[in-house]
Amino acid sequence: MTKSRHWKIYVIFVFAVWLAGTAAAEIFLENHVYREESFTAFGQMDLYVLPAVVLGTGCLLLLGGFGILEMGKKKRIEELTQYLEQVNIKGTGIMAGRREDEFSILQDEIYKTVTSLYQTREQAMKAKRNYADNLVNIAHQLKTPLTATSMSVQLFKESGSFSYIDKIQKQINRLTVLEEALLKISRIDSGTLELDSAPVDIYTALNLAADSLEELAEEKRVKINILENGCVEFTGDMEWTVEALMNLMKNCIEHTPENKAVYCEYSWNPLYAEIRIRDEGEGFDEEELPHVFERFYHGKKHMSGGVGIGLPLAKAVFEMENGILTAGNLPEKGAFYEIRIYCH
Repeated sequence: MTKSRHWKIYVIFVFAVWLAGTAAAEIFLENHVYREESFTAFGQMDLYVLPAVVLGTGCLLLLGGFGILEMGKKKRIEELTQYLEQVNIKGTGIMAGRREDEFSILQDEIYKTVTSLYQTREQAMKAKRNYADNLVNIAHQLKTPLTATSMSVQLFKESGSFSYIDKIQKQINRLTVLEEALLKISRIDSGTLELDSAPVDIYTALNLAADSLEELAEEKRVKINILENGCVEFTGDMEWTVEALMNLMKNCIEHTPENKAVYCEYSWNPLYAEIRIRDEGEGFDEEELPHVFERFYHGKKHMSGGVGIGLPLAKAVFEMENGILTAGNLPEKGAFYEIRIYCH
């Protein structure tokens, strides 16, 4: 109830009291049947006293109404103050629902601000935990190649055999891959990675990704079959899309037996463009499926040399292109990755 509305009610109340007093005076006169000679000094005084009493009573009621209003305001302020104190002490508080009044807007704004601050704190704490976990994982990823390199250098010094040079180079290459992956992830996390917004032909992107993995596929004796389905495009960044597709294809190639194939399909409907990459391997373990896209996660069947960043990177890229990436197992055996990039 607004302040102007309170004033209107009080004015109406005073007017009603005045009318009631006037009516009472008339009734009083009629009952006593005053005549002209009856108006003594005392009678005249009585006629003055009655309106004064009525007016005084109305003023007292009016003052009482103001007092009740002030008490209500004080109580509302105390409720809001207690709510903020609960938030400061416990981190959360309960604000009882009330009917609309002049403090309702303030209450809503306080609640919105507290909720926003609470969510911000939760996000900050989650980011802090993720940062600590990432540091541990990065340290673990660095430890293996550094240890191997150190041992190879020591053996090279003792034996003088140049065969250890290849092993050292292999570990250096692994560190380089880790460094590049971490830089890409850090750009995504910091929001400094800006993707192009241009038409991306899916068939072209799949072929570019397959060409980049041709050497690995030949080494594993795995074929990459891309099923053509006409021209299907979405708005995104060709370079980063190819990078993301490479990570998915690479994972499928590494888990596909010799003389088997990795299949890439795509389609379109009015809602989204869909890309599906599947292999003929053993598929994911059911308990591992919820963790497939976690950073630095290694399943039981992971290949040595991987750093566990490729799949999270692919997921982040497609999400930035207004898409989603999921993984699962095929009924007939094998794993699949499904990408849906929405039109709007």
